[in-house]
Amino acid sequence: MSPSNALNVIDARPEHAAMIVDIIHRSFGARPVLDPPTTALDETVESVAETLRTAGGLLVERRGLPMGALLFDESRPGQLGLRRVCVDPDIQARGVASAMVGVAEDTAEERGKDGIWLNVREELPETVKFWSRRLYEPVGRQGPFIEFGKTLWLAREVPTPEEMQGLAARLAPLLHAGDLLVLSGDLGAGKTTFTQGLGEALGVRGPVTSPTFVLARTHPSLVGGPPLVHVDAYRLGDLSEIDDLDLDSTTDLAVTVVEWGDGMAEQLTDSWLHVKIEVRGPRPIDPLGTPHDGDVPEEFEPRVVTIKPHGPRWVGVPLRSTLLA
Repeated sequence: MSPSNALNVIDARPEHAAMIVDIIHRSFGARPVLDPPTTALDETVESVAETLRTAGGLLVERRGLPMGALLFDESRPGQLGLRRVCVDPDIQARGVASAMVGVAEDTAEERGKDGIWLNVREELPETVKFWSRRLYEPVGRQGPFIEFGKTLWLAREVPTPEEMQGLAARLAPLLHAGDLLVLSGDLGAGKTTFTQGLGEALGVRGPVTSPTFVLARTHPSLVGGPPLVHVDAYRLGDLSEIDDLDLDSTTDLAVTVVEWGDGMAEQLTDSWLHVKIEVRGPRPIDPLGTPHDGDVPEEFEPRVVTIKPHGPRWVGVPLRSTLLA
């Protein structure tokens, strides 16, 4: 896209209220007549200006022409709501809505929010599809509205093995039976180190070591909580081989951690956490290529740990505020 055609997404201020009301009225007015009718057409310059003063919003322009807008909702602790998401009906399908959603997610992150929510009319299937494609999950329903939600992912640098285990320990209170964690990273990145911290915080019987040669190991809880099932999928070739481990019989009853499980373990449940561990800088590699990373070398380089939630289980969970505290 040439600079002259680039979209400009700006933080809307009360002085933008008249432009935003015009877009809201034209956008919602062009939609099919619904029962009950939309309340968007009741918005006034005064009501929108008040929302912009208290919660804020976004305005999309191209070459100075307003093309789309949305209003924020700060009524829920830890969550940023989206209201009146609208695009000029004469310029649909030009990336305006996607640009707004991307900036809205950045705004939620900057404001220290854990996630985003919004209500969508069930009678508008294309709108429902738009939010589903952007990994927003339906989590509730009230009348004709479907509530969609999304928990934001996070990344943080972890400089030492002890802090890797500490990060896992902070995650542990958010976990319960039925949760699945899929761990990825190079050999020696720290996947087993992370799992050790998780197991200690969950209070399971140890020691937690790499299950490379037994493929799966169950650690019973010593404190009345769920067991930890620790799986190493390094030597598994395809989905059928992970099926042979019969994890389906334990997934609902345990916290399950699968190392090297990308593209395979996700079939076990509709919700999971993907934990990706990346090494910053050079590090020694085991010349035998043994996929065992429980023993971290002294030359431990800082890691970047990225945690991405998938599925409805994680909507509304304070993931970022817990792990970035």
